[in-house]
This record gives sequence, C-alpha cells and structure tokens, in this order.
Amino acid sequence: MNTAPPYALTPRRIVTSEWHKLRTLRSTWLTLGLAAVLVLAVGIVMGSTYDGDDANIDTIVFTLFGTQLSQLCLVVLGILVTAGEYATGLVRATMAAVPRRLPVLWAKAGVFTATAFTVSFAVNTTTFLVAQIWLGDTDKALALTDPGVLGALAGNAAGITLLSLLALALGALCRSVPAAIGAFIGLVLILPEVLGMISNDAVASAVRYFPAKSAEALGSIDSLTAHNSPATALLTLVLWAAAALAAAALLLKRRDV
Repeated sequence: MNTAPPYALTPRRIVTSEWHKLRTLRSTWLTLGLAAVLVLAVGIVMGSTYDGDDANIDTIVFTLFGTQLSQLCLVVLGILVTAGEYATGLVRATMAAVPRRLPVLWAKAGVFTATAFTVSFAVNTTTFLVAQIWLGDTDKALALTDPGVLGALAGNAAGITLLSLLALALGALCRSVPAAIGAFIGLVLILPEVLGMISNDAVASAVRYFPAKSAEALGSIDSLTAHNSPATALLTLVLWAAAALAAAALLLKRRDV
C-alpha cells in the first residue's frame, strides 16, 4: 500500500499549516473576541432599550446593528492573514516550503472563510436569542424557527465573511497592512457612499452592486427596497471576492516574495 512520505507536501498539510498559524496568533483571538463582544453588547443595548420607536426596522437588522462595527475587526483579521506575513517576513519561509505559492493563498482563504463564517453565525445567533429576552413581548418578537430568521442570520454572517475575504485578497495584493486597510476603507466603504450622493439613476443602480451595499442586503428577513435581492447580492459578493483573489493569485505568481 502506497503512503505519502512523512514530509510530503499535500493540500491537507498546507491547510493544516495555515489553520495552525491562524489559531496560534494572539491577534486572531483578540479580533474575533472584540468582534463578538461588539455584536453582543450592541444587541443587548438595542433589545433592552427598545421602546417601539424603531418598529419599521427589520428585526434582524435592528438586533445585529453591532455587526457594522464587528465587520471592521474581521476585515483587519483578513488583511493580517496575508499582509501580516509580509510585515513579519514569515512569507519567505512559507513560500520556500510551498514553491508553487498558489496553494498557500487558497489554503489561507479557505481556513479564514470557514473560521469567519462559523464565528459570525454563532455570534449572530447568540445575540439574536439574548436580545429576544427583552423583545419577546414587543412587535419584534421572533423565534429561530420563524420563516426567514435563520436565513437572515446566516446571510449577515455570509456578507461579513465575503467582505473580509475581499480584504484578505487586498492584503495579498498590497502586501502591506496599512495600505490594505486604507484601500478597503477608501474603495469598499467610502467610494459607494460618495457615488451614492450623485443624482443619477445609472450611478445609483451601479452602486447597488458594490460589495458593501451587497452585504447590507443579506442580513434582513424582508428584501430592502434600495438594494438588490439577497440572491443577487450574494452572487455579486462572491464574484467580487473571486475577482480579488484571482488578481492576488496572478500577482503572487509573477512577483518576487
């Protein structure tokens, strides 16, 4: 029976190596912990202070308002996964161990995506259940089994995860943590808001396909009138993340470490 040599380079071992890097870094636990605390704390505040004034806001959007802050934590973590290795010089050892390079990028993307989505969905679900302690006797009372609730919680997590995956790709493209953070804030968060102030139907329609706007459409039970449908928004985000990763892969193969 043929078995792989003890130190053979296999996809499983590359993924295991990237998972080991991610879970042993203090920054991983700090950013994930801060993201969780922000979502839960804001959810508790929103639920415990609700007085009926925001009855027109979708319950999931209302409960998970803190994800607007927590997504920045996951964005920074995504950038650190790639650009952080250039800052420390670890990337040289990584690429020497995996000369083909691209498996490293795919492994980083896969490990980070699984971690970010799992944590985001778990935190979203916990926050929703905790907030319902105060909202249970109001017009925002919902249960996990109600139609659309789990889909909205998962959609919010998927939106944050894909935005963070886009940030991971920017980290690989820029190879600098500050530059990648600046590029994400400027191109992903600020640019669509600036373009949205232009009174032009064509521009307004185009802005709906920007990453941040697509992510906003994924975290609600009811479709938001100013956004694309959840299915379209999800596909748009996937394409943005895929395009950014493809660009990062192309440059990774062509540039020196």
